[in-house]
Amino acid sequence: VQLQASGGGLVQTGGSLRLSCAASGGIFDNLVMGWFRQAPGKEREFVSAISWSGKSTYYIDSVKGRFTISRDNANNTTSLQMNNLKPEDTAVYYCAADWSWPATVVAARAMRWDYWGQGTQVTVSS
Repeated sequence: VQLQASGGGLVQTGGSLRLSCAASGGIFDNLVMGWFRQAPGKEREFVSAISWSGKSTYYIDSVKGRFTISRDNANNTTSLQMNNLKPEDTAVYYCAADWSWPATVVAARAMRWDYWGQGTQVTVSS
């Protein structure tokens, strides 16, 4: 499975960006999709995940109400709509995929995701 992330950029505080991740080489409907981010000098952190059908989602507390994850199984893509962006959202964002749906957010953070895309930089200026 290959993942290609896109959509990053520079935005002012309060602005919006939409990240996309295109998957190829696997049966997309069978993949759980996730987004992670890594800020300078910090460890990579889980941000959000969406189940195979899209009916279940997870978010970390700091992005709840601002970020929305979605997927389009017909086009093998997943997206992360990011609104009301804050400087602390500045990071390299990565999409990831796995065959298993984690039972909790804690599990999503801890599990070893099978596939990773290259990162896309998101910079939020204050």
